[in-house]
Amino acid sequence: MRLQKLWKKVLFVCFMGVVALIAYTEAYPPNGVPILEYHMVNDKEEDTYAVPTAEFKEQLDYLREQGYQTISMLDFMKAKKGKLELPAKPIILTFDDGYEDNYTDLLPILESYNMKATVFMVTNFIGTEGYLSWDQLRDMQTRGIEIGSHTANHNPVSELTNEEIRDELGLSKLLLEWNGIHTVYFFSYPNGIYNETALDLLPKDDYLGAVTGHAGLNTFATDPYLLQRTNIPRPHFGLLEFKLRLLKTEIFTRLGILQHTIK
Repeated sequence: MRLQKLWKKVLFVCFMGVVALIAYTEAYPPNGVPILEYHMVNDKEEDTYAVPTAEFKEQLDYLREQGYQTISMLDFMKAKKGKLELPAKPIILTFDDGYEDNYTDLLPILESYNMKATVFMVTNFIGTEGYLSWDQLRDMQTRGIEIGSHTANHNPVSELTNEEIRDELGLSKLLLEWNGIHTVYFFSYPNGIYNETALDLLPKDDYLGAVTGHAGLNTFATDPYLLQRTNIPRPHFGLLEFKLRLLKTEIFTRLGILQHTIK
């Protein structure tokens, strides 16, 4: 009986601690730039990675109401070097893989909101069914979308030899640039997984930064090759889920939780 009472007290104290942490984080959010990780934006029920267009617009409305302004990855790095001043509440929207709906559905929405985004392209998927074509990529670039590399074949670097990693990083970048894409400065690790070889090769291939799949805010002190992102999948609980994912990012940052694992 006494043990039960003790456990109830412990649970109550833990619950109140969580409530206090959430309240404090909402009242005094930590500093840093959130980077959101999307894949698809469309209304096809079979696309499990897709955020429906109406819900995506609702998310953008919420970000705008909260005072966020979108920036590019390059904007962030320029500001880090003192060459650009960021808005009061910057945020970066990123889209992995390079699905065709990024052009047909996403781009018109972003333009209507006057917002920026970065698309990380798997280069050997370009022009295949369901993915962006070279013409679409080049047009997106002229319309303000930043293009980055997501390797040539979307193989996690931890499963590759050092030579294969070198090819995936270097050749994917060259292929994009040879086909009219502006200098590719940024990289997205497939499945968010990275290793020492990739971390060593990225700056040698003239990448300025890379994004992981770990939640957290980014400051100028964050390792530019281990930038953190908040995954935004197809929502099951509407805008509340989106808000909770943003809150989780702030809480992880507040607690100093680092999820980086080198494999």
